[in-house]
Amino acid sequence: MNLKEAKEGIEYIIKQIDTDDEELDAFLFSLGCYSGEPITVISKSRGGCVVSIKDGRYNIDNQLAEAIIV
Repeated sequence: MNLKEAKEGIEYIIKQIDTDDEELDAFLFSLGCYSGEPITVISKSRGGCVVSIKDGRYNIDNQLAEAIIV
């Protein structure tokens, strides 16, 4: 299941990042978004979702949410 399909308020563990873009991988890694890390969807909107990773909250678009497998 990808993050776009995840339910709000439930903590998931990231299984993998499914992208071929190395810059995107590096960006997600800098946010603390990598395999084995917990992630929680705080809220969803039409254009994306707000997630909690470690001690931060980030707004990510749907394309990025589809690349995060939980």
